[in-house]
Amino acid sequence: MKKIRWGIMGCGKIARKFASDLRLLVDAELLAVASRDQQNAENFGRAYGARFIYASYDALINNDEVDVIYVATPHGLHYDHVMQCLSGGKAVLCEKAFALNLRQTSAMITLAKSKRIFLMEALWSKFIPSFRKMKELIDENRLGSIQNVLINFGFIPQPPVAQRLFDPLLGGGTLLDIGIYNVFYALSALGKPDHIEACITPAATGVDEQCAVLFRYNNGAMAQLFSSYTSHLPTEVNISGTRGRIRLTHRFYTPEALLEFYPERMDSRQVIEVPATQGWGYHYEASHVSDCLRKGLTESPVMTHTDTLVLMETLDTIRHKSGLVYPADQT
Repeated sequence: MKKIRWGIMGCGKIARKFASDLRLLVDAELLAVASRDQQNAENFGRAYGARFIYASYDALINNDEVDVIYVATPHGLHYDHVMQCLSGGKAVLCEKAFALNLRQTSAMITLAKSKRIFLMEALWSKFIPSFRKMKELIDENRLGSIQNVLINFGFIPQPPVAQRLFDPLLGGGTLLDIGIYNVFYALSALGKPDHIEACITPAATGVDEQCAVLFRYNNGAMAQLFSSYTSHLPTEVNISGTRGRIRLTHRFYTPEALLEFYPERMDSRQVIEVPATQGWGYHYEASHVSDCLRKGLTESPVMTHTDTLVLMETLDTIRHKSGLVYPADQT
């Protein structure tokens, strides 16, 4: 079996988790890393056994031995960095949020298709066991007709607060950082909404420090989504239907969450068993990408380009409804 050789662009917290999880895969290896900070690149590369360590993104892209690049820079930089990778002929797994708006997203996907190069949004939760089991229960009609979805995700950023969290140039605010999980899970349960309402509490920089979203569907179903940097919230999902309810407990978007099922009158609780996860859980998406590349695919059959476009279109609508504008929207 061909071992897929990975490069990582950006050496922050998520990149470290991803690099750690690559070690769990026998069919993949971390070959090269790049950061604009030489010391950061060297510390990262030595910690995770990369053979090539760069202080230049161009150098990473120009390494012919690298099969695919995981773009883990702040999402306000994703458009430029993904376009740079694709122009250099490199397959890409791009961390969420994929870009800042639908215009950027469409351009990235169009370039990948024109060059027949693999490109996927790294929405890792779609590949973890609890999400897959949740979808299975929904698809098997265990909940009956889904009537409502309630999702909260909130925390108070602790010092030193990362610049990206509140910088409008980097797509700061809760929506693209944590609210994207709320939107993704709601879309996964109910599909694209017929109507969207949204409002924000703006931070001093103009980005959202709180965001409240209501999805309404013509069949009467609703989804209420709330994200916040001003308080610690029970980061949970509740999906309720005519025959039962699913609850994903705290940190619902990670493998550590419990998946609970409350059938019929919902007076009994069943914990649905899912396979235990080693590491952080990023190896599921990495393994999928490696498999796609070995098969010669240019698009994931699980996290499709259409999935990414629908997600970003929904995020754009939420921002439009709430008055949240980024400088990138004006260019």
